[in-house]
Amino acid sequence: MGVAEVSATATRATEATCATGPTTVEERWQQILHWGPYGLLGLATALAAASADAVMDGPETVAAGVLTAAALALQLWWTAHQRGLPAGAPAAERPDGPAGPTPARGAAGPTPVRDGVPVEEPTAPVALVPGAPGPAATRYFLLRTALAFALTWLNPFFAVYASAGYFDAVHLLPPRPAPTRAALLVVALTLAGSQSGGLPPDSALQWVVLGGMFALNAFLGVGLAHLATKETEKAAERAATIAELGRANARLEQALAENAALQAQLLLQAREAGVADERRRLAAEIHDTLAQGLTGIVAQLQAADTGTDPERARVHLRRAADLARHSLGEARRSVQNLGPAALEHDTLPEALRKTVSAWSERTGIAARFSVTGTAEPLHDEVAATLLRIAQEALANTERHSGAARAGVTLSYMGDEITLDVRDDGRGFDPLAVPARTAGGGFGLGGMRARAERLAGGVAVESAPGDGTAISARVPLVRHD
Repeated sequence: MGVAEVSATATRATEATCATGPTTVEERWQQILHWGPYGLLGLATALAAASADAVMDGPETVAAGVLTAAALALQLWWTAHQRGLPAGAPAAERPDGPAGPTPARGAAGPTPVRDGVPVEEPTAPVALVPGAPGPAATRYFLLRTALAFALTWLNPFFAVYASAGYFDAVHLLPPRPAPTRAALLVVALTLAGSQSGGLPPDSALQWVVLGGMFALNAFLGVGLAHLATKETEKAAERAATIAELGRANARLEQALAENAALQAQLLLQAREAGVADERRRLAAEIHDTLAQGLTGIVAQLQAADTGTDPERARVHLRRAADLARHSLGEARRSVQNLGPAALEHDTLPEALRKTVSAWSERTGIAARFSVTGTAEPLHDEVAATLLRIAQEALANTERHSGAARAGVTLSYMGDEITLDVRDDGRGFDPLAVPARTAGGGFGLGGMRARAERLAGGVAVESAPGDGTAISARVPLVRHD
């Protein structure tokens, strides 16, 4: 089996471990790489002993025995060295080496933090050869290779022991191509000498066979080791990618947690904004219903009290009662968030015509209503907003302008609808409007607030002595 096959098998073992649980397959490979040289040395010794009479003379047999004992002692030293390493030591020989200590699988420790994000680091895999690479591992491999070469020189069957270099050269030697290739070439030469009939060659033909077998073994050993190295690099890249994905997942989880907190905060702000908006709506509705109604009731009662004609006084009292009932109904509808009563059975143009007519009759101010463009069914909120703006504008005309005439125009203009309220009163300076007081109304600010809720606006044109024109524009949202 070549180095690449060993590495590929180890990679498959790692994948199987990730899928099935603990590192059972890796630990088996660790045992093979640990005890394999013992088994190969034992098999080579048995074969050499069986062929000793045919291959070796007396001194060579003694030398082979000494070298075999040295090889066994080397294996025992390497095993004792590995057992003396601290538990969970890194691949480097020293615990304080460049790589730093690597926690054993399942070992507890502080969770690392990167960019403020806790990151679970991937658990270090079980080292296939503990203590390697490192100075001791390099010395062990070189001494074993030299002993195997010397033993193969004495008896070709000791090449079985030399073949161990194909399995663990990549693991024992430093991760640099040159030392690994040189070691594999020595192993290839040892195996080629055995395969060509023993070392040294006795004839030209044997030298030719040795060259061919060396080329074949060198190609297989170095080529497969190169492939194994590339596979190891890819495995390291995959591990780095998995670690980066883990960090990205941790950052994503943190972002999701922050988004959840932000969403909760936004919901709270939206709830508070909704409460404030509802308060403003109720305040505007109360102003447009109760306040205006009570103002009209007061005016009618004053007219009834100051007049001398009993019949005329009864008319004012009847109007005051009608206004009270109407205001009460509007207040109830406002609390229930319903539209104005005037729009319950009528379209906006019809409701405005009736409103202007009733206002003119009640105040004695001549008023005219007109519609331009093609009337279209409107969304309930658009119709209610424009009706309330018209009521507020007429109420302001009654209270402040001293006008003799007023006009209301509703214009359908494609994607926009406009409401214009004009009067010939005393006018005012729009830039010098006094601030709203506790006893005052919402006035222009309330109109603008209503229009802006529908992405519209209110414009005022007025000057002292030139009357007033109020224009409200809102998008034309049709009724579903």
